[in-house]
Amino acid sequence: MAQVMHSALSPVPITVTVNGTTYHHAVEPRMLLVYYLREGLGLVGTHIGCDTTSCGACTVLLNGLAVKSCTVLAAQADGAEILTVEGLARNGQLHPIQEAFWLEHGLQCGFCTPGMMLTALQVLQRNPDPSDPEIRRGLEGNLCRCTGYQHIVKAVRRAAREMRFPSSPARAD
Repeated sequence: MAQVMHSALSPVPITVTVNGTTYHHAVEPRMLLVYYLREGLGLVGTHIGCDTTSCGACTVLLNGLAVKSCTVLAAQADGAEILTVEGLARNGQLHPIQEAFWLEHGLQCGFCTPGMMLTALQVLQRNPDPSDPEIRRGLEGNLCRCTGYQHIVKAVRRAAREMRFPSSPARAD
């Protein structure tokens, strides 16, 4: 019995690709993905909010799907590709979603922003031209405690436009 318990607590080898870089580590079997990203890889852009999947601050893309990393074990991510907010910008250029959040004041206090941005990316990958209700429905599960969802919706709408028509002049909304 003791040997089984010891075996259950033995580190689990994982290989993950995070923001394009492959990592090989041995993790404690109960380690949550959010802690692996923050403490193991130093990617602190993924925030820890509620630890219960209620707020979405810890949202990352796992194999292209938005997941709340506070309820995914790091061991479950073995073999996965993960995108965190740090992976959005490329070659020193902000991703259109980051740029739009900045320009439309969707950042507010910033705590929910990484999760909002990654969820918004999933929304726009599924529907490149969503309506405001579709944006709001897509962001469900990501809470903004500043209660400023209108700026976030405007930011996603602007990002959608920029992703469809790169470098197009901004339209007045």
